[in-house]
Amino acid sequence: MIKLFIMLLLISITTFSFAKDLARPIDKPEETFQQWLISFKKKALAKGISTKTINSAFNGVSPNEEILALDSRQAEFFSTFWQYFNRAVSEIRIKKGQELYKKQLPQLTKITKKYGIPAEILVAFLGLETNYGSYTGNRPVIESLATLAYDKRRREFFSAELLSALKLIDKGYVNLAQMKGSWAGAIGQCQFMPSNYLRYAIDADDDGKKDLWNSLPDILNSMGNFLKKLGWQKNQDWAVEVTLPRKFDFSLADGRTEHSLKEWQKLGVGLAASKKIAQNMQQIPAKLVLPSNYQGPAFLVYKNFFIIKKWNNSTKYALAVGYLADRIVGLPPLSKAQPKGDKAISRKQIVELQQLLINKGYKLGDADGVAGSQTRQALRQYQKQHYMPADGYPSYKMLQIIRYNKSS
Repeated sequence: MIKLFIMLLLISITTFSFAKDLARPIDKPEETFQQWLISFKKKALAKGISTKTINSAFNGVSPNEEILALDSRQAEFFSTFWQYFNRAVSEIRIKKGQELYKKQLPQLTKITKKYGIPAEILVAFLGLETNYGSYTGNRPVIESLATLAYDKRRREFFSAELLSALKLIDKGYVNLAQMKGSWAGAIGQCQFMPSNYLRYAIDADDDGKKDLWNSLPDILNSMGNFLKKLGWQKNQDWAVEVTLPRKFDFSLADGRTEHSLKEWQKLGVGLAASKKIAQNMQQIPAKLVLPSNYQGPAFLVYKNFFIIKKWNNSTKYALAVGYLADRIVGLPPLSKAQPKGDKAISRKQIVELQQLLINKGYKLGDADGVAGSQTRQALRQYQKQHYMPADGYPSYKMLQIIRYNKSS
């Protein structure tokens, strides 16, 4: 009990300090929040939302600076692949996933037959989103979405989600007190955004409600329905871990180059011991993904990998979902392990890396702290010219190397 109290105290102190350090002013338009809110209420009325719902939903709502601090964290701070992966696919999460998979297998089998989504994939999503429903978020969704909709950075997206949230309340699908979720407005055990609740939620237990908080049949069927509508390829895998030869051309891991397994094998790509590839997957085109540098794991990914990214457009997230699913059904760990001295690089440091490359004559656009395709291509050119594996990975170690070689 004492350990739990200390842990919670440390979390609260860290969260407070983090919010204080990262809070950025709202990117305010010319109007005040109240002026914006009056305008938004008119739009909501025009969309058919009742006055009663609008007034009750926005009663006492004001911008929340902590929400913006959390939003800023995504852009300003980065974790390495291994730092993220070890948290996302911990041994505890694997064990809990295996227990849930075994317990719910009869129900999961029916859902797989209906929607074509593997049972372990559904369980893995639930594990990544809310640790199997143990934490669905406790922030008032209307406040979060209103804050993010008023902020100009992603106004269009969050304004649409705020309207969808109001529709959920207005139609009686969810009451206002229940509308609590993540800082970005995601709700339920599967963390659907309000618009996805409206589009994909299923009343699978036939109780007249689409309950994504408490009804596991509703939750799992809604997830299956969502992934099917996103385009999940039935009876196909998501990825396979591979090994690369010593002098491999890492520019082939560009997110565009596609080959069948046989063609990749001609280039020296081998299968890691962690997973065998099914016969039907050997002729399907796959892309090579390196989530870390050349010393880290490598994956051949298929269309279903990109379907996972439609749920959350993050390579790390998609790999974590697929890998957790593999571990849930008993597949072994990755063949690679986290290297010593694995250190994250911040956005500020990426800006520095970009500027150093620009100063050396490499064309990559502006030094904006976003390591996109141009930055990676410029880094590959630098690595090739200095006889290094050209993986194009903007690591802290690469920054140190470029700093040291300022004159070359």
